[in-house]
Amino acid sequence: MNIEISSVELAQILQERSNSLILDIRSKDNYMSGHISGSANAVCTSMQQKQIIMSKIPPNMKVILIDEDGSEAKQNATMMARFGFDAHYLKDGFKSWTGQIVKSTQDTTISGDILWNSIRQDNDVFLLDVREPQEFAEFKIPGAVNIPLSQLFMPGSQLQIPKDKKIVTICSHGNRSMVATFALAQNGLESTSLVGGMSLWNQVLGATTLKENDIVIIQVEKIGKGCLSHIIGSNGEAVVIDPTYPPSKYLEYAQKEGLKITKVIDTHQHADHVSAAKELSQITGSKLYLSKLEEYKLESEKIEDGSSISFGTKQLLVMHTPGHTPGGMSLVLDDKYVFSGDILFVEGIGRPDLRDQAEEFAAKLYDTLHNKILKFNDNVRIFPTHHSEGVNPTKDGIYYTTVQNAKKLPLIDLDKTEFVNKVVGITTPRPMNYSMIIKINKGIIPIAPEQIPDLEMGPNRCSIRM
Repeated sequence: MNIEISSVELAQILQERSNSLILDIRSKDNYMSGHISGSANAVCTSMQQKQIIMSKIPPNMKVILIDEDGSEAKQNATMMARFGFDAHYLKDGFKSWTGQIVKSTQDTTISGDILWNSIRQDNDVFLLDVREPQEFAEFKIPGAVNIPLSQLFMPGSQLQIPKDKKIVTICSHGNRSMVATFALAQNGLESTSLVGGMSLWNQVLGATTLKENDIVIIQVEKIGKGCLSHIIGSNGEAVVIDPTYPPSKYLEYAQKEGLKITKVIDTHQHADHVSAAKELSQITGSKLYLSKLEEYKLESEKIEDGSSISFGTKQLLVMHTPGHTPGGMSLVLDDKYVFSGDILFVEGIGRPDLRDQAEEFAAKLYDTLHNKILKFNDNVRIFPTHHSEGVNPTKDGIYYTTVQNAKKLPLIDLDKTEFVNKVVGITTPRPMNYSMIIKINKGIIPIAPEQIPDLEMGPNRCSIRM
């Protein structure tokens, strides 16, 4: 079978706009500096990725590969032909092309950190999520539009995609989104694929700083999951509460404010994300503090109700707040700020069913809320460890609520019996992989950092969904 195509034949194919994909397998830099109009950059980092990409390309497509001189493209086209693809390669490669060459106006790939900054700074980004509808409904980047990859090659499917914005394609791991760039290039639309997809998007951290009197509060948000952690600074010294991966970002944020991290605390055993507390304490030489009432297998200083943790000129007072977990602790600063873990959120309350003792934990949750948290002055601010999708921060850009606002939340006005019955009757899907994550956070089983993105993928589900 002849899989070779000449430069003249390729020009004819492009003119006819036939059902074909032109894939440029040269390096990203070479592609961006000049490529054939209508081609897409297709650089795979492994044989596994090549196989995944090939499985997503419609089998009725003619695929034409382009490299610099034709040698690598010939090998890949031969392999694809053996898999049943109508695969071809450009004879003598890109150097033989005498037709029109265009330069890229945007990068072929984008990291989650850069995308987050782009979203915050301008409205010139169109987020195209090419996962299946059920995946998209589960969790997504706010503002994204869903057109499944299976539909993107169909006529008319791209009519809702604007031509005056930067198009970023999104999937779960970055493979389908790369194929989506092929489909868009086929129709003359330049686009960028999100590296690592939603898996790595869930690892993007952002920080907002609040300075009041003699303290600094840096709220660190895990953008894709709504996880919140806090760096609290006083007199050059800082405590970190509930850190997430990657821990190196906490050093960056603290150093920017002239703070040295000396204490690291987890309020409870998290079920929806892997704690970075142990690793952060190791890389900073800090003391690690964990609840005395949780079954940790990690070396740490144990805290319990009434304990205090000093830093700078301040002290955090420890308050036992069971209900979400049996040994959860909240941290109180100056009787003005409460760092509540997963007991109380801006929009709701913590769920009591992740340890399979829902009725018992719901009763403890009621007591914690009414006899401890809501006993503080109405103006006391409560900083949670999560927020749900659609919850907006305050004008300061920080997620927190007040005791006064918390008293208005659903379920809070019920008596204890009604509260327990109602809470136990609410069914909410559990966090993905929560059982394994709990074991990792206990210190029972080890975890490699590269495994964390897939383990954490999905929305946070630590609150009661009303």
